[in-house]
Amino acid sequence: MTRPDDENAWPEPVRRVTAALRDAGADGRVEEFPTGAATAEDAARAVGCDLRRIVKSLVFDCDGRYVLVMVPGDRRADAQKVAALTGAARAKVGGPDAVEAATGYEPGAVAPFALRNVDLVLIDKSLVGGETLWVGAGTSRHMAGLPATELVRVSCARPADVVATAV
Repeated sequence: MTRPDDENAWPEPVRRVTAALRDAGADGRVEEFPTGAATAEDAARAVGCDLRRIVKSLVFDCDGRYVLVMVPGDRRADAQKVAALTGAARAKVGGPDAVEAATGYEPGAVAPFALRNVDLVLIDKSLVGGETLWVGAGTSRHMAGLPATELVRVSCARPADVVATAV
């Protein structure tokens, strides 16, 4: 894991992410990008990787229950699939207040671990493999890179088909 000489120099949400990775013994690193990485496209440019290796962490409100859904940066989540997987009558993407309440992170900075109020974490099965994936790490300038297997393990994610079918 990459960190500054003084980890306390990073904002609290980033320190929470690094602590979660360290406590899990994860093979991962956190990096800061001066240009920012608030969108999947910005993150792919900052990291220098394909958009599909950027993981979007989306908060869904499933009948009052928060569910975090991870999808590739080049895909969209399917709310109907999320509802069916969670047994909810309806699943909808949470707004900024719901994102912060559920995760403790600002929108565009959500890490899929060290979450505050999430009942379930789902990861699209297309992400489960061996290559390095990049997720939010607490601020829009920080990203964590880790192998897909580590991402699943550390986030306690359940692999599922959650992406929308291309039209």
